[in-house]
Amino acid sequence: MIDVKVLRSDPDRVRASQRARGASESLVDDLLLADQTRRDAIARFEELRAAQKDLGRQVAKASPEERAALLSRTKELADLVKKADASRNEVDAAFDEQLKEVANLLGDGVPTGGEDDFVVLETRRTPRDFAAEGFTPRDHVELGQLLGAIDIERGAKVSGSRFYYLTGVGAQLELALVNLAMNLATENGFTPVIPPALVKPRAMEGTGFLGQAASDVYRLEADDLYLVGTSEVPLAAYHSDEILDADALPLRYVGYSPCYRREAGSHGKDTRGIFRVHWFDKVEMFVFCDPADAHAEHQRLLGWEKQFIDSLEIPYQVQELASADLGLSAARKYDCCAWVPTQQRYREITSTSNCTEFQARRLNIRARFPDGTGPVATLNGTLCALTRMIVMLLENHQQADGSVRVPAALQPYLGGRTELTPKP
Repeated sequence: MIDVKVLRSDPDRVRASQRARGASESLVDDLLLADQTRRDAIARFEELRAAQKDLGRQVAKASPEERAALLSRTKELADLVKKADASRNEVDAAFDEQLKEVANLLGDGVPTGGEDDFVVLETRRTPRDFAAEGFTPRDHVELGQLLGAIDIERGAKVSGSRFYYLTGVGAQLELALVNLAMNLATENGFTPVIPPALVKPRAMEGTGFLGQAASDVYRLEADDLYLVGTSEVPLAAYHSDEILDADALPLRYVGYSPCYRREAGSHGKDTRGIFRVHWFDKVEMFVFCDPADAHAEHQRLLGWEKQFIDSLEIPYQVQELASADLGLSAARKYDCCAWVPTQQRYREITSTSNCTEFQARRLNIRARFPDGTGPVATLNGTLCALTRMIVMLLENHQQADGSVRVPAALQPYLGGRTELTPKP
């Protein structure tokens, strides 16, 4: 959640951020009113509690004749204090719930606009000219069938639409990508983690996934647990309710986990293949750091994403997303979007978000800094979303005979294989 001090001292900044996101500005006025009600309730409780303590001191000093009247007043005051305390807790909880509806404050210079208003920061590698090479590229579904790597028909038979099996070299390719990604991360100081894929509501809410993204989340009602859509959730909650050592920051973790998404609102989009599915595996980077270092850490995360994609020799763009296309928690977000030859366009394969102190406030994650204890900053970055990366590898490195060239960086993780060949 945002800092209450900012809400009180600079509500126009909060309004401007909400407006740029396409979110409610009136929520800010409602919050200011709720905050005043909350502060009044706290003041009333403290006033009555002080009177109660003072009366207690009077009783201790009173004569027997005075004590009976004072004890009667003590009982009345105790009842008033109890009611004031309940009222204070009630309005305080209501205020907190309202505050959680406000999105993180946008970073300076974030582009204004919606999904199509991103800014291209960089384009790396030139897409292949398949026409000049003399053949029409196959899509990843056809290539996956030729290689015996992807079985969508049986995935649908067993689990329904947007499910699949990775078989043979498809399964090997996923494991190779996981190992390449985890090695890159650990070489850069990340601690590898295999986190739980089922979490309690607080973990999901604390990371901001029960707000505008709630319709995309799978919930196990009988257990009151959620299936995570990204290991960002359990990694963020890992240090919930803890006070960290500021000298140990940044803490960098890299998680490997399954991810589950309803893909609500995607009816009719990417129905062919494994680009947009209900379940996939992912290697995710997550960082806890000093808020003063968050911007620099965000650039580092983007750099590691680029390093990984570069190693796979895939053409891509780096895009900065516009204000109304950011999730609840992100103050700034970059996407890396790879070229899909059969679609003739760039599609998202990684993203990295600077969530500043927003998630840490919700999850009560703090550190002891020289100027006092305060919330840390959290950042996340996809290193490898496995199904999408497999799509990009197959389509961009395919050859005329249906085989697929294996980039040099991936060859050691595939037993030295230089190409994937169609099944006889």
